[in-house]
Amino acid sequence: MLVEFCVKNFRSLRDEQVLSLVAAKDNSLSDTNTMATGVKAVPRILPSAVIYGANASGKSNLIKALQYMRGVVVESATMIQPGQTYAVQPFMLDLSSEKEPTEFEITFVLDHVRYQYGFSMTWKRIVSEYLLVYKAFKPQQWFERHYDPGQDNDVYNFGSGLKGQKTIWEKATRPNALFLSMAVQLNSEDLRPVFDWFARNLVIFNEQTKLNKQFAFQLLNDAESKKRICDFLKTADISISDVEIVTDKVPGKKLHFDLTSGNTEVQNEEIEENRLRFTHVTDRGQAVFDLDDESNGTRILVFLAAPILDILDKGLTLVIDELDTSLHTLLVRELVRLFHRPEINKRGAQLIFTTHDTSLLDAPDLFRRDQIWLVEKDTSQASTLVAVAEFSPRKNEALEKGYLSGRYGGIPFLTHHSGEFE
Repeated sequence: MLVEFCVKNFRSLRDEQVLSLVAAKDNSLSDTNTMATGVKAVPRILPSAVIYGANASGKSNLIKALQYMRGVVVESATMIQPGQTYAVQPFMLDLSSEKEPTEFEITFVLDHVRYQYGFSMTWKRIVSEYLLVYKAFKPQQWFERHYDPGQDNDVYNFGSGLKGQKTIWEKATRPNALFLSMAVQLNSEDLRPVFDWFARNLVIFNEQTKLNKQFAFQLLNDAESKKRICDFLKTADISISDVEIVTDKVPGKKLHFDLTSGNTEVQNEEIEENRLRFTHVTDRGQAVFDLDDESNGTRILVFLAAPILDILDKGLTLVIDELDTSLHTLLVRELVRLFHRPEINKRGAQLIFTTHDTSLLDAPDLFRRDQIWLVEKDTSQASTLVAVAEFSPRKNEALEKGYLSGRYGGIPFLTHHSGEFE
């Protein structure tokens, strides 16, 4: 479970911004909208959070920050070459910030243990890195690393909690790679769960990472998974009763390598191509349509259903930028409620998403106040993140009206001009 994400000096996020999934001391909707962690210091966590803000306010940058942190963890030891630089973007409208490192920190709970991991970096190197592990109330510092510009090298401090060949891992870690990532590549069993949380437990969909259509095909080939996807589509009330994978033979080309001559040649061959067919049933009959005949919303829903069901089964954390794109507001509500139903969300899955759909704010029993977050830019064009709960709205306050009127911030400031457009 994701507990907290902190970022500083990344794109429009100049000052430290904190997204917390820790449930406030509020008993409202506690049975559905909070989850037990088994950790005394953080007893209950939120299964979902929604983020609002005007266009260009910085909502997407918050998602990109989390995605960038994940990318550095997963790829720095294997994909980044010695001497290669990063395309990290600090806050550019402040000369002092532009020269400072970008900072990331994440806290999560895994198997009833709380981990707090963070690092700071510039385009050139990793500046600092650390891991705290809370197997009891008091944290254990497993490792800490910081760059010493005077000696032009990294200084490491290790705690007794981290076992293994620490000296070898330290020497193998390049200035532009994370110690965590390199140690896992060199078979650190203690650090493997932390690395795997980023690589497997954190799923992000945005403009940079699209929905994987092949994953939907994979699940639809499994009878039980196919039934669950069809049941999900029926719940969405779009009259789809069945989804069938049809395999066609189509003209294609394949590259062949001749072991004798060493030459390659392109040969015309038939190749297999999969496509989806949807059976719609209404009170007036039924019809079968290809994927291209379906609406954009239906196509998104089909390819979203597969990962969401998988995420709920495995207890992963799903982050989506603009969940409401092409999806009806009632359907978005139903997706959110899946994460709020303990009989479905048995393993602590979480959903974090951005949206412009303000009708969700007053949807009956959909969100607690601590699940709603707002992003807006200040006069220096720096983005700030704040929870609606900090404004202490009344219990039955109309949140949508308050948000649109600007009481909580997070809306665009519109300048009206008189006269005609030229």
